[in-house]
Amino acid sequence: MRTRGWGDYALLDSGGGRKLERYGPYTVVRPEPQCLWAPRLSPADWEGADAVFDPTDEDEAGRWRFKGQPKDTWPLSWRGVRFKGRFTAFRHLAFFPEQAANWAWLDETIGAASKAEPPRILNLFGYTGVASLVCAKAGATVTHVDASKKAIGWARENADLSGLSEHPIRWICEDARRYVQREVRRGSRYDGIILDPPKYGRGPNGEVWRLFEDLPELLAGCVALLSDKARFLVLNAYAERISGLSMAAVMGEAMTGRGGQVDWGELALMEDASPAPGAKTPAPFERGVGLSFFARWSAAA
Repeated sequence: MRTRGWGDYALLDSGGGRKLERYGPYTVVRPEPQCLWAPRLSPADWEGADAVFDPTDEDEAGRWRFKGQPKDTWPLSWRGVRFKGRFTAFRHLAFFPEQAANWAWLDETIGAASKAEPPRILNLFGYTGVASLVCAKAGATVTHVDASKKAIGWARENADLSGLSEHPIRWICEDARRYVQREVRRGSRYDGIILDPPKYGRGPNGEVWRLFEDLPELLAGCVALLSDKARFLVLNAYAERISGLSMAAVMGEAMTGRGGQVDWGELALMEDASPAPGAKTPAPFERGVGLSFFARWSAAA
């Protein structure tokens, strides 16, 4: 699933283990080890970036270097959903642009389903809430779950910015597994579930999350929460040792007996295809950077 640039975002260039991106008014350089090829733009284009992230280890930690003084937050949008960009301490900017391919699919799927009645959607590990807001704007009632109070606060700010603060969205600060377990006991049901777990994390009460050890149990709980008219279950993961195929296998096992189909693949950011004045060579083919894997169950049409 390919994400191409839109008004507030573009992957301008890549190579030499880095990405050059545009987030609204700012150009940003971030590390990306898999970019083994050479950049097309000139060194001057890269050196003129407003912000550069210098990693301190192989995980997410590091620090930003700024040219000038950018704002702490600034507004961005995607198809009318508005949210704030932020220079976080973990190299990203408070959302993941490659997820726009998923947002587009959710927007279309929920928009079609909501013509009958508003579907109930559960977003686990919802972070700053862009996917939740896309679902809400498309006509769904949404339950947004994240273990971080700060992330929940940012998500609520994004809802205000999008004019969706009065929409039926429940904001739950809780460990995702505990919430799913309790919902199963309550007999709750959802018409669609989004599951975007980290490789490793901690809940608000010290609960430990480990993707490879804990995903099968959580996925089984999510399947138990799907209603008879459920439309989808989307699983996304950022981890070097996982693949879309393995995620599809564990999802297919969990979905045994429900019918429908499981798709799987990779989420990729595609470079801006417009001619660049500083490019050293014309693009011989469309380049992109694969950033995460997904598996997606959808009900039979």
